[in-house]
Amino acid sequence: MGGQRETDDGSGADAALLRAVAQGDATAMAALYDRHAGWLHARLTRRCADPELVREVLQDTFVTVWRSAAGHRGQEAGGWLWTIAARRLVDACRAQERTVRVVGPLPEPGSAGRYGSAAVPSAEDRVLAGLEYGDVGTALDRISPELREVLRATVVDGLSTREAARLLGIPEGTVKSRARRARAELREALDRLGPSPLGGTA
Repeated sequence: MGGQRETDDGSGADAALLRAVAQGDATAMAALYDRHAGWLHARLTRRCADPELVREVLQDTFVTVWRSAAGHRGQEAGGWLWTIAARRLVDACRAQERTVRVVGPLPEPGSAGRYGSAAVPSAEDRVLAGLEYGDVGTALDRISPELREVLRATVVDGLSTREAARLLGIPEGTVKSRARRARAELREALDRLGPSPLGGTA
């Protein structure tokens, strides 16, 4: 599978492919897969150590693209694809955690197990990955909309500053400044609800 990451020069080609996919063109779908599956797989692998789960998420991502290509509104295809993939990964990890709670604890460190280290995210990752739930979700609803969308793009969707800037149509510097303000506002909102699970992280 190809690993060509979308560049500015390829944006028109990706847009044309997505329009064709929206019309049910399987050849265009295969071409889109060849252009993007490589880097999507590599990036998902950096966030998840379970290769089987990564394959499932990648497949689910392109199934979603096939079904929803008509919903692409002209934003950079790479950012749009990563948004879908990141959300599928978050969904898969949440389902994994629910299974662990029902079935039982994970194997002890060092023992054989399907999920390995990917099932043990940092404390902040666990909090921020669940932005839409519980007290964090309530606090998120209380921060400014323009800050909330940056936090969702950079944390929930896992986009880089550049990708988030293109996705949201704002400069990279604005993404960085809004991300800092968003975390500060989120902590303040959480403090009003109770002790902040984000602690003092930046």
